[in-house]
Amino acid sequence: MTARYVGIAAELRDAIMRGEYAVGAQLPSEAELATRFAASRGTVRQAVAVLATEGLVGSRQGARRIVLGRERSQSFAELHSFAQWARAMGYRVSGRVLEQRRRGAGVTEAARLALQPGEPVLSVLRLRSLEGEPVLLERTVYAGWIAPAVERIDPECESVTQALYEGVGLVFAYGEHLIDAVAAGLEDSRLLAVRRGSPLLRQRRVTTTHEGRPVEWSDDRYRAGSVTFSIRNSVDANPLVRQVGDLRSAP
Repeated sequence: MTARYVGIAAELRDAIMRGEYAVGAQLPSEAELATRFAASRGTVRQAVAVLATEGLVGSRQGARRIVLGRERSQSFAELHSFAQWARAMGYRVSGRVLEQRRRGAGVTEAARLALQPGEPVLSVLRLRSLEGEPVLLERTVYAGWIAPAVERIDPECESVTQALYEGVGLVFAYGEHLIDAVAAGLEDSRLLAVRRGSPLLRQRRVTTTHEGRPVEWSDDRYRAGSVTFSIRNSVDANPLVRQVGDLRSAP
């Protein structure tokens, strides 16, 4: 059974998308929303918190929340897989493995996974869809020690992260993300149903266990306009670091 706050979040999200609450406008107070939805203020607070993690409303506590935008946004405040984030936000998500094979690690992969070049890894190409539309292409390389567990997962599993936790107790604890833009190549354009050369948002990430043991290195490419990322920083905590890209390198 779907939690009550998830349903309330979905209704508020739809209202924002329809323009019922314009960008810059205030949402009704928690008390007003609690009355409207016949729910407790705690449940309403949870629902609004969901919208805050999506970047749709401001995250400031106490005062009424301000509508910030109308785009789906994935926050880096918590470490969740794409499927876990999408399901939590009420979206219909699916995934399909297109290619999976064992091979030797390349130089970059080996460096990211703390391996020697040529050591065995599992390479997986996976297509993700949101609301029935292809939005994300994942090229993930798993360290050899976790490869057997990944190979046992259903090729159409929604969340590999959740499956690994349930299957072998693996917890993805830390992530390092590199974000840039690239042009869609031939394979990208075909699988994501975009024109060749179209801009894609690329997120390269390495994920490790609590002990710091690398699990995966992935090159994830999002179709333009499909999702935005939300990064919050302050004078006390600034997780965002700018780097100059190598303009000579190919996507």
